Amino acid sequence: MTVLAHRTDTVTRDALAVLQPGFEGTTAPAWLLRQVAEGLTAVGLFGRNITSPDQLAALTAQLRAERGEVLVAIDEEGGDVTRLEARGGSSFPGNLALGSVDDTDLTRAVAHELGLRLAECGVNLNWAPSADVNSDPDNPVIGVRSFGADTHLAARHTAAYVEGLQAAGVAACTKHFPGHGDTNVDSHHALPRIDVDLGTLQARELVPFKAAVAAGTKAVMSAHILVPALDPTRPATLSPQILTGLLRKELGYEGLIVTDGMEMHAIAGTYGIERGSVLAIAAGADAICVGGGLADEATVLRLRDALVAAVREGTLPEERLADAAARVRALAEWTGAARSDARPVGSRASGIGLTAARRAVAVTGTAAPLTAPYVATLAPVANIAVGDETPWGVAAELAALLPGTACGVYPQGAAAADVLADAGDRTVVAVVRDAHRHPWMAEAVDALVAARPDTVVVEMGLPRAEPRGALYIATHGASRVCGRAAAELIAGA
Repeated sequence: MTVLAHRTDTVTRDALAVLQPGFEGTTAPAWLLRQVAEGLTAVGLFGRNITSPDQLAALTAQLRAERGEVLVAIDEEGGDVTRLEARGGSSFPGNLALGSVDDTDLTRAVAHELGLRLAECGVNLNWAPSADVNSDPDNPVIGVRSFGADTHLAARHTAAYVEGLQAAGVAACTKHFPGHGDTNVDSHHALPRIDVDLGTLQARELVPFKAAVAAGTKAVMSAHILVPALDPTRPATLSPQILTGLLRKELGYEGLIVTDGMEMHAIAGTYGIERGSVLAIAAGADAICVGGGLADEATVLRLRDALVAAVREGTLPEERLADAAARVRALAEWTGAARSDARPVGSRASGIGLTAARRAVAVTGTAAPLTAPYVATLAPVANIAVGDETPWGVAAELAALLPGTACGVYPQGAAAADVLADAGDRTVVAVVRDAHRHPWMAEAVDALVAARPDTVVVEMGLPRAEPRGALYIATHGASRVCGRAAAELIAGA
């Protein structure tokens, strides 16, 4: 009986070790600290958990007081996807902006500075970068999160990002394997499918991941996508052929494999999170990301118990679970050693993010200097990865440079007449995001330019439409510094 009890306890601790749950609040709840003490080795943070660098540093210290080596993960891509600066917008441009500059030294420097800021706050695993090749410009979930549509450009910048981030002591988690760029469905809502042949996958989607593996990425995140050329029945997150056969054996990757959020509908709506988690570990994943929407102790216990039950029933080999848990603990040990190089909070201020954003701006046309323009932000519904809580645009930045600037936000369905009625005689600055994917937005901009040829147009998403307006500015992203770079150009036009 003693041997059986010891075996059960080991399995339970291993089951806890492979989970990366989230939680509510800006301090660690009692249940989370209890689970960390019992074997939980990783925690995921979201915008709801962060108010300031000092608060975040206190939170991570609270977790490490319970367990010295714990992975604290965050989805901090910079650019449009930020958790560290969700309330004000990121101090760094995102991948598309960096790819448009195409200076790998700049990408490496931006990732390093971002990594230092995370390390200062006690975060040691970043679910970034996105290595997806954005081959479908209508992709609703990747877009500016990709370095671009060119495979080799995406590969060299993925490698540079990994190197810069990990030089700061923060583990990179390259995503979304085997590539989410050629999809027209958001996996938060449904299961995307990529119908291309194996040769195309090898020549396009897999190249940036090979570069990340060569650069030493400590983690890779799987995608909830169906790729029939690799596995006709199971999405990548649940596929032994993709995770073990392709990523482990063919690409020679030996680090941590993390799933994308298991509560996303592509998994939760088809397999359920308990069965999905068991299948993912069995397929070769090492860590289960959950907590973006489900963030309580009950979820952690449900997943722990499902994994333990699968081992007892023989549907999940105990050795596979133990191997997964060992990889999680090994990464926690690596970050523990790297953390000693982190600087104290607030020790450094850097303008590398704004510098990069300025270099990424592309301008067509000319305009006379403006005095008190009207900024009309045509706002689409944000995808879940970006979130709708993070401010974006140029209004606040332009108002700081041009006192008297007025502004309005126009949701889906708004027309040019609505903007013109509010703008009066002011010059209109029309701010859009992926206008090529939103017919109502494109129609409004066309009508504005027809009515007011002096209109300034700022595209903060993927610049696919023809430049229009007296001055057309493409920022290649909607982070705060991208807005600042555009505002500087408009104010000094």
